[in-house]
Amino acid sequence: MNSRSLHRQLLLWLLLPQIVLWLVAAFGAYRLASRHADELVDTSLLQAARALARQIKPTASGLFVDLPRSAQDILAADPDDRVMYMVSSPPGQLLLGDARMPPPPRQPALNEPVYFNTTVPEAMRVVSLDLHLGAAGAADSTLRVQIARSSAPRDLLARRMLLDTALPLSLLIALMSMVVWAGIRKGLKPLAELQQQVEGRRADALDPVQLRAAPPEVSALAGAVNELLGQVQHSLATQRRFISDAAHQLRTPLAGLKSQTELALEATTDPALRQRLERVHESAVRGARLVSQLLVLARAEPEAVAAQGWGPVDCGRLVHEVTAEWVPRALAAGCDLGVEVVDEGSSVQGVELLLREALVNLIDNALRYAGAGATITVRLRRAGDDVWLDVEDNGPGLTPELRERAFERFVRGATTGEGCGLGLAIVREIAERHGGSAELLPAAPRGCIARLTLPAA
Repeated sequence: MNSRSLHRQLLLWLLLPQIVLWLVAAFGAYRLASRHADELVDTSLLQAARALARQIKPTASGLFVDLPRSAQDILAADPDDRVMYMVSSPPGQLLLGDARMPPPPRQPALNEPVYFNTTVPEAMRVVSLDLHLGAAGAADSTLRVQIARSSAPRDLLARRMLLDTALPLSLLIALMSMVVWAGIRKGLKPLAELQQQVEGRRADALDPVQLRAAPPEVSALAGAVNELLGQVQHSLATQRRFISDAAHQLRTPLAGLKSQTELALEATTDPALRQRLERVHESAVRGARLVSQLLVLARAEPEAVAAQGWGPVDCGRLVHEVTAEWVPRALAAGCDLGVEVVDEGSSVQGVELLLREALVNLIDNALRYAGAGATITVRLRRAGDDVWLDVEDNGPGLTPELRERAFERFVRGATTGEGCGLGLAIVREIAERHGGSAELLPAAPRGCIARLTLPAA
C-alpha cells in the first residue's frame, strides 16, 4: 500500500518530468556549447597555421623562415592561453618550434587540416597542416605546420555558454515548480475541506457534508459520503425505533408476569412450587430491568436528547434526592450508603431525567457488585471547569482489563446477579450527550470509583 499523500504524488509526477527535461537540456546545451567552442578554436588554429606557413619560403639554398623574435614572444605571451607551434620539413624533422609536439593520429592529405587533442605537455587542442612547397633546389619538399592551444580557454568558454543557458532555464524550472505546487494545493483544497469536515465531527453527527465551490470530482465524492451518511442515519433511526417499540411492547407483559408471580408466591406454600415461582419472578424482574434500561438507552440518543427539556440541573439537590431514594435498597443489601457534597452549589446544563438515571445506574451497580457490608459514598465536587459525580465503594473492585471494558454494552463485572450489562454503557452514553465522560478508577486501599465528569454550568 502506497502511504504517500496525493499532494506529494502529484508534485512528484509533475516535477519529475521537468527535472529530467532540464537535465537533458543542460547536457544538450553543454554539448552544443563545446561544439561551438571547438569550432571557434579550430578556426583560429587553422588561421594561425596558415599565417605561420606563409612566413616560410623556399629558396635556392633551402627554406627561409621569416618569423621575427617578437612574433615568437607573442605566441607564448599569455600563460592562461598557452600556444605551441612546430614546423618540420620533411614532416617530423624539426625546423622550428617545440619538439614535444606530437604527430597527428593519421597521415593527412596535403592542405587538409587534422584536428586532435593531446595531453603532452598539457591538455591542448592541435591542428596539423601539411603543405606542398615549390622546388627547393632540385627536389620538391613537404612542410608540416602544427599549432597547439591550451584547452583551458575552450573549456571556460563552454562552461560560460552552459551557465548562460542553464541559469535562465533553472530559474524558469523553479518558477514553474512554485506555480505547480500552488496549483496542486489550490486544486486539493476541497479535498482537505472534506477531510476536515468528516474528521472533525462526532460519531453521532450524521448531517450532510457541506462544501463551498468544489470541482465536480470532489462534489461527486461529497455526494457519495452524504448518501452513505443518510443510509447510516436511516439505519440507526430504524434500529432506535425498533428498540424503543420493542421495549414498550415488552414492558406491559413483563409487569403482568411479575405481578402474577408475586401473587402466586403469596398464595402457595409448596416448597418445590415456590422455588420454581421464585426463579420465574427473578427472570421477570431481570427482564423488566432490561426493558427499562433499553428505554433509557433510547432516550439517551442524540435526537431524543434534543427533544427533551435541556436546562440547568442542581447537582447537589440531585445527589441528595437520588441517594435518599436508594437508602432502603442499600439497607436491604447490607450496605452503608452515604453522601458527601464538597461543593453544594454545583450545577450543569443538561436533561435532569437522564442525569438522574445515570446516577441511579452508578449506585445500583455499586450495590450489586460491592457485596454485603460494603460502604458506598456518593460524592459531589468541582474540579476546575468540571463537576465530578463519584460513587465510591470499598468492595473487591475490578481488574484494569475489566475497568477498560466495563462501559461496553452487555459486559458484566460478575457472572451472577440481576445485572444486564447495560448500566455503565448507559452512563457513558448520557455523559457523552452532555459533553462529559465516564470512567472507572481504583479506590484506595480497595474498591472502585465510578466517576461521571460533566462540564460545569
